[in-house]
Amino acid sequence: QVQLVESGGGLGQPGGSLRLSCAASGSIFSINAMGWYRQAPGKQREWVGVITSGGTTNYADSVKGRFTISRDNAKNTVYLQMNSLKPEDTAVYYCNADIKRRQSGNVGNYWGKGTLVTVAS
Repeated sequence: QVQLVESGGGLGQPGGSLRLSCAASGSIFSINAMGWYRQAPGKQREWVGVITSGGTTNYADSVKGRFTISRDNAKNTVYLQMNSLKPEDTAVYYCNADIKRRQSGNVGNYWGKGTLVTVAS
């Protein structure tokens, strides 16, 4: 089994910062791309950004320059540093990863259960 567990959500103030973490665990041989998505109330889930196994990042225009994705391959963990928060960043944030399983060698796409970020004064 493979699990992704997000943490670090909560209440942030406009202009403030929050950092989310997502740790992968289980029968993992390797992790390729890791990314973040979000879903605001009443809206569809949207892509936030991604980081490759080599550390290359790409971001949605709505968060570019404010959010930074990083990863610690030794800990199978990806981070989302969110700065200059805006009320429109309020959403449930989901971690996503392409993971090669240790025993089968199969690559699957996995999701965390999400963590709520609320930006309000």
